[in-house]
Amino acid sequence: MNYCITRTIDTTDMAALKERVVEALKTEGFGVLTEIDLQATLKKKLDKDHLPHLILGACNPVFADQVVTLEPHISTMLPCNVTIRQLPDGKHELAAIDPAAAMGAVGNPAVEPIAAQVRDALQRVLEKV
Repeated sequence: MNYCITRTIDTTDMAALKERVVEALKTEGFGVLTEIDLQATLKKKLDKDHLPHLILGACNPVFADQVVTLEPHISTMLPCNVTIRQLPDGKHELAAIDPAAAMGAVGNPAVEPIAAQVRDALQRVLEKV
């Protein structure tokens, strides 16, 4: 089982792509809680050069409430990361965690249908962009 969902986008404008991702997340009930510029962080901390790479920490509060109610320690797996990274050819790749794969490690069957719903919502987000 793959641990993430991916899609390649034929654009060189990362800022506009990020806006499209954030808007698509909103349509599925997600908000962006965190944003990490991985390229800048690795340059600052390790003085290493990388292509642009953003990590958006996305949360759908309805789904989060449901899974935390069933399994409190699942909060260690929240929020759902959605990444935008520039590829060597200038295109960009979107990737989102597959919650069904990640939360399968929890071993609570009650979490599985919720994780599948979140995976489907994140898949729709990537398709909308």
